[in-house]
Amino acid sequence: MLEIADNGRTWILSGPASSYALHLTEGDELLHLHWGPRIGLADAEALAVRPLPDYWPFESPLDGREEYPVEGGPRFVRPALSVRTDERRGTEWTFEAYERAEGGELRLRFRDGGLAITLHYRMRHDVVERWVSLDNEGPAVELLRADSATWTLPDREGGWRLSQLHGRWAAESRLVRAPLTYGEKVIGSRRGHTGHQHLPWVALDTDATEERGEVYGCALGWSGSWRIAVAELPDTRVQITGGAGYDDSGLLRLEAGESFTTPVFAGLWSEGGFGGASRAWHAYQRAYVIPDADRDRPVLFNSWEATEFDISEEQQGVLARRAAAIGVELFVVDDGWFGKRTSDRAGLGDWTPNPDRFPGGLKPLADYVHALGMQFGIWVEPEMVNPDSDLYRAHPDWVQYQPGRKRTELRNQLVLNLAREDVQEYLWEQLHALLSSAPIDYVKWDFNRCFTDAGWPDDPYPQRLWVDHVTALYRLLDRLRQAHPNVAFESCSGGGGRIDLGVMSRTDQVWTSDNTDPLDRLAIQHGFTQIHPARVMAAWVTDSPNTQLNGRVSSLRFRFVSAMAGVLGVGGDLAEWTEEELAEAGDWVALYKEIRPLVQRGDLYRLRPPEGGLSAVQYVLDDEAVVLAWLQAQRYGEPVPALRLRGLDPAASYECRETGEVHRGAVLLHHGLRTGLRGDLDATVLRLRRI
Repeated sequence: MLEIADNGRTWILSGPASSYALHLTEGDELLHLHWGPRIGLADAEALAVRPLPDYWPFESPLDGREEYPVEGGPRFVRPALSVRTDERRGTEWTFEAYERAEGGELRLRFRDGGLAITLHYRMRHDVVERWVSLDNEGPAVELLRADSATWTLPDREGGWRLSQLHGRWAAESRLVRAPLTYGEKVIGSRRGHTGHQHLPWVALDTDATEERGEVYGCALGWSGSWRIAVAELPDTRVQITGGAGYDDSGLLRLEAGESFTTPVFAGLWSEGGFGGASRAWHAYQRAYVIPDADRDRPVLFNSWEATEFDISEEQQGVLARRAAAIGVELFVVDDGWFGKRTSDRAGLGDWTPNPDRFPGGLKPLADYVHALGMQFGIWVEPEMVNPDSDLYRAHPDWVQYQPGRKRTELRNQLVLNLAREDVQEYLWEQLHALLSSAPIDYVKWDFNRCFTDAGWPDDPYPQRLWVDHVTALYRLLDRLRQAHPNVAFESCSGGGGRIDLGVMSRTDQVWTSDNTDPLDRLAIQHGFTQIHPARVMAAWVTDSPNTQLNGRVSSLRFRFVSAMAGVLGVGGDLAEWTEEELAEAGDWVALYKEIRPLVQRGDLYRLRPPEGGLSAVQYVLDDEAVVLAWLQAQRYGEPVPALRLRGLDPAASYECRETGEVHRGAVLLHHGLRTGLRGDLDATVLRLRRI
């Protein structure tokens, strides 16, 4: 809901539980008023007339209070907008008008000479979406920095604590919390994609727990280089600024008549602790971000860890029969089906089936998979090219490179310059033809190296390829989805290297990590769910010992229960599994299908973090709940503690389907549920139904 004061200078957006308010002074200074529990328009107007506090010499009264600080004038904080022309640098804007747009969107229009600047606000559930559009109607303007938003936190006693998700390849999305100190904390990616090192999300609190206390969170919807800066100012006020691009060396150059729209930077306030904030983020994404979020994702089998590059149509058929027998619903052929792709040294860019491995193309295998009752999927990496490929030999100028410099190869591949229209058209033609050649239901879209020599010799402003690559990727995905509406897409970047609200609005799920070890995955999944829902979190059951990373031995039970916390997949070599293992796997797949609606669409409660000993998550949907619990190690024969559940009706009774026992809701909430776990690497699934 959007409310506007009679004088047209105070605005308040409200959701079910929170409000966001801002005010324009008589001097056209746009000030932040409120972000927190729901208030009324009269409350916002009362805040608007409160005088600004006294400020010290050498400080600015605007710093820490301005809604969107620009470069120039009496400001010393990090600017959200920094521009220059041939004549000057900085912004001296004036307010023009506000507009109430469709869907309750608020638009505030400012102008600095020929540059029109519009700030956009929209409340969805309790998530505030903010972005900025820039339209140049005058001489050329260079955008050094154009952030999506600056978020201002209220004054609070005591220090703020910053939560972030950090990591690397095979160790993504690990949660860390630390006190915020004076100065700036900057996270981001200068790699051309979202990156394994940080997810574009931060949360701040003073004394929150998992289920209680104020939490402020911000998440950026951008799949390229990005930056979020969290600053504690000299007067202890805190601001968060973020957007596309990592540094201030130049984002875009806008000629007369050109425009640029920043990605969405979304913000959420919750008084329900970290768990309440997570559930609000999950509900928002299922309602407004994820395509077809009300449609549960199928159980898949992926061939990569079973076969790697050594594949054939006959061999894939053997795996498909075994996958169908255990209840798999989607069979995915990973890398190695195209071009001369017998290793990672050749073939990228040549998106036609290898005639020796698939003499009739992909259609015979796809038809066979469909006849087994499964959907059919493939792996692609369209933004990359191997030097040993027909595409590169024909178009060596289509890659990113700096003239006169060595073309750096990582993983034996180069990055195509997707900002070029001819490259975009080539990929559209190749992928459209591929998806039209066979009944393909699913595409795993990978991105396996970072930008290095990000040059574009033929372009007068080569910096723009950093932005244009991402916007071209979005256009290509949008175009393919429109032409092939029944094809689902998964975002992958060597695991979790491209996970953000931007790519998630165009894909059906994401590959969380290349690390499929079930114990490591508990921590990765714990961090991932701080912001993103289980509905998109792909997880596989692979072989034991774990051959990809650490050689850890774990039971099929532990591996399945770990992967069942998200979108279940199987990635082991089914041709080597015993009949007993296949039968047990079939039972776990059948159980997952029963609890899938709760896992993928229910409210998630993190009961105990995976920091050692017992950990667990719970999902609640309508009158049902399911608990997934893992015991890493039982030390000194100590009894395993009961799990205090969440989200239940204390006045109701619940039957445990595994034991037949009936429990009172109040008892489960305050005294807990016994799991029966013991020993090392044990796991269980417990289903509860209200009676």
